[in-house]
Amino acid sequence: MKMIKYIAGIWFLLLLVSMVSCESDSEFLTEEPETFYTVDNAFTTSAQVDQVLVSIYSHLRDLWANPNESGWIFVFRGNGTDMFDVASIRKSSTFNNYGVINPDNGNFYENYTTWYYVIARANLALYAAELPQISWSSEAEKAYAVAQARFFRAFAYRNLAELFGGVPLVTTIFTTPKYDFARATRVETYQFAITELEAIEADLPETTTKGGRLVKGAAQHNLCELYLAMGTQLAADGKASEASAAFAKSIAFGNKVIDGGTYSLMSSRFGTRKSVNSISVNVYQGGVAATPVDTVNQTANHYWDLFQEGNVSYQDGNKECIWAMQVDYAAYKAEDKKSKLPYSRTYGGVFRDGAKAHTTGTLEDVGGRGISQIIPTMYTRDDVYADKWGADMRNSDIVLRRRFKGNVAASPYFKKVIPWTVFYEGGADATTNKNNSSLCYPISCKIATDKYTGLADGENMSNLFRDDYFIRLSETILLRAEAKQRSGDKAGAAADINLLRDRANCTYKVTAADMDDNFNMILDERARELVYEECRWNTLLRMGGTVATDRIKKYAYWPEAAATLTFNYNLWPIPQTVIDTNKDVKLEQNPGWASK
Repeated sequence: MKMIKYIAGIWFLLLLVSMVSCESDSEFLTEEPETFYTVDNAFTTSAQVDQVLVSIYSHLRDLWANPNESGWIFVFRGNGTDMFDVASIRKSSTFNNYGVINPDNGNFYENYTTWYYVIARANLALYAAELPQISWSSEAEKAYAVAQARFFRAFAYRNLAELFGGVPLVTTIFTTPKYDFARATRVETYQFAITELEAIEADLPETTTKGGRLVKGAAQHNLCELYLAMGTQLAADGKASEASAAFAKSIAFGNKVIDGGTYSLMSSRFGTRKSVNSISVNVYQGGVAATPVDTVNQTANHYWDLFQEGNVSYQDGNKECIWAMQVDYAAYKAEDKKSKLPYSRTYGGVFRDGAKAHTTGTLEDVGGRGISQIIPTMYTRDDVYADKWGADMRNSDIVLRRRFKGNVAASPYFKKVIPWTVFYEGGADATTNKNNSSLCYPISCKIATDKYTGLADGENMSNLFRDDYFIRLSETILLRAEAKQRSGDKAGAAADINLLRDRANCTYKVTAADMDDNFNMILDERARELVYEECRWNTLLRMGGTVATDRIKKYAYWPEAAATLTFNYNLWPIPQTVIDTNKDVKLEQNPGWASK
């Protein structure tokens, strides 16, 4: 079993929810039964405090992996940005038609409230940790519990500030309704998160023996991002000297992670499949599991190793992993049906619809049982690897699989590699081609595998059962590169990007001249390195200006975005429901959204 048994704290939280609801019942106000629980007496052990923390780990795992396939989480993970869109069969769930996107859109409300859910739990853990009846085995145990809770609170505010700007800062628990929250500024929100993380940096361990729990590097990485984000906002506010100081702090915290000796890029073969020099992906006639009729052979490399089962966490020997969610097949079978990565299903292509005359099925030859909940845009799948950018390990066939053989006997491409012109232009008309190419696209090794776990137990090829990254060192390097560029050091930024390009055996290395003032180089390299990992909305909105809207209009898969995005914005709107509920203090709407 993994270190964090996510299901463990659910019973206690349900009890806590029930006792809070009891506070409003009049009979309990007049009677005082011995079994009446309050926040003050429900906690009796340090283990119960830890269960609240475990529930936050669980919430974040579900927010990243999205085992329930919630549409608003796909938006959080990037649907509607320059990198991701929806397939033709899911146009009703588009997040690119600004004729229907406004502050009432439920995606904004769900994303906003999920972070206050984290904040509420973190505040509860912090309150409970100080209760006099709680006995701790040591001061260090208590300090680590408090550090985790404050990290989660800071992490939530970082996400809120990047997406929504300044928000109300809630640092305590409430037992009665409150309707007079006031917004802090975006800089104040970033500063609150910075203060939280700097206060607990020393109380987080450098490493842990088992995976999943927070470590010092996770705080330092977030401080690198927070100072970068705050500096960007300060610069936009005309406070150049304060912005410069923030960028310097961002670089300093990036240095701690990158140059501190704990973490390093994995630049040679490692892990559970280190001895595997090549793999063979079976091709099944008609997409039916039987004796394979052919194979697609691929050469393994160390970037592919990063995403193999048993290779992700630091404790697996992966020195690039700073913080990973824990996914465990044994736990999935026994009790935790959310302990899975449904990536082959949710991110995988639907070749059986888009190219059914040539290839079909739901097996490994087509990347598993994909249903295209969200799809990579042409920018993500092809443009970032055009011309001189193509010679890149991240574009190798085993990492971003581009070769699919026909498995339909009547096809002229039966047991032959199907050209992408057939996938993209093989239909009878432009509309058909556009629809088909939304269903057929290269399949990343991050979302599919040649060896699916659980098939003998009746599982299909929908889920991966490996840990996954919350933070990987490569993102820290990209954050430091951006901070250097914003500080005027384009050569230093290029050198940081080349750390990743060297590791990926790229032929072309960037120079200071490549570091354009619109940060396209940074954004392109993030797309190459962090596809299916980063939360792209956070990145685009954090950068400010018209970065988000310019790139959405340029790269969105469907034309509705360019046609309907007729205003610029660099923040999501405060959900209208939140504004309406906060009746005693007016919450100002973000620019560009008030008249939507």
